[in-house]
Amino acid sequence: MPWSPRAAPLWDLVLGVLGTAAFLLDLGTDLWAFVQYVLSGRYLWAALVLALLLLASVALQFFSWVWLRADPADLHGSQPSGRCLTLLHLLQLGYLYRCVTGLQQGLLVWRQEVPSEFDMAYADFLSLDISMLRLFETFLETTPQLTLVLAIVLQSGQAEYYQWLGICTSFLGISWALLDYHRALRTCLPSKPLLGLGSSVVYFLWNLLLLWPRVLVVALFSALFPRYVALHFLGLWLVLLLWVWLQGTNFMPDPCSEWLYRATVATILYFSWFNVAEGHTRGRATIHLVFLLSDSCLLVVTWVTHNTWLPRGIPLQMLLSVGASSFLLGLVLRLVYYRWLHPSCRWEPDQVDGARGFLSLEWCQLPQNRRMNQLAQNFFPKAKDETVSSGKGEVNGVI
Repeated sequence: MPWSPRAAPLWDLVLGVLGTAAFLLDLGTDLWAFVQYVLSGRYLWAALVLALLLLASVALQFFSWVWLRADPADLHGSQPSGRCLTLLHLLQLGYLYRCVTGLQQGLLVWRQEVPSEFDMAYADFLSLDISMLRLFETFLETTPQLTLVLAIVLQSGQAEYYQWLGICTSFLGISWALLDYHRALRTCLPSKPLLGLGSSVVYFLWNLLLLWPRVLVVALFSALFPRYVALHFLGLWLVLLLWVWLQGTNFMPDPCSEWLYRATVATILYFSWFNVAEGHTRGRATIHLVFLLSDSCLLVVTWVTHNTWLPRGIPLQMLLSVGASSFLLGLVLRLVYYRWLHPSCRWEPDQVDGARGFLSLEWCQLPQNRRMNQLAQNFFPKAKDETVSSGKGEVNGVI
């Protein structure tokens, strides 16, 4: 059933508010954990929490600043001057500035009786960048923080209330980022089938169910061998970075910032799948799955043979069984999604609910987020036959 012209903008506005709230809640719990570790004299844990926060925040601000500089000069008509934007990002407020701007634009669209095409397209443009930044933040900060707090709990044999809160908010942030990214990709394709609730739920579940065992395995290895987990990450990260480089990514506007993108993708690949090349991805996805599964199995064998180092009361066998079951179920749901629920399986090139056609001159003149356009075309390959390429230098990649 088609949505009314005002219902869809309201829904997008609500999602934007909830996404910003989830980000702030996750940030607040991490800072709370940092303070608690300092007050209890656990300075190493506090330093690790703060280091993950700062590293992820700096990367996030850099992506945001580079994208704003690369956007057309007349696109963001009311944004602050270049120096003010630079200061905002140096103060680590660039992402929040984007969230506020996106909410303001969403509110403007919702207040209009008949939203203009330009205002709607500009609101989509802003939300797409926010979704991509949120995904980066999820795998640069939220997922490592979740791994760290699980390792601390396993090593100490007990969990404080703020640690349980941190685990819950981390899962909330990861879940929201995955769903929001999925929705953002659909926004890039005006001519698309309706997004069903079932496909969204299955998409979310298979990502989370495959991510959870990986986080658990790395957390257990970190609890047993805290001095070696950094070497393990660095070794795999370098291999994955080489793999990303060999696939010839072209996401960022300049070669220097492209390497930061590749480093970020390599970090994502350490935990989950992320496609960075055009064409059929089944082979690359299979290679990555086998690579990650083999590494996880080696880690399992390592900590199973040294489980006596863990505090008593840790249900190791139960964790192993739950992790294996989660992985198998996630793999089955992934196959189900791409075989029957992926929107490309039931592509309809006609316009849906009054959406703009790809080939219309009016649509081509509206703001288009080229950073996400190719991502969506990779995720929905049948859309490529319905579109006209808007030029080279576009981006690629998809979870």
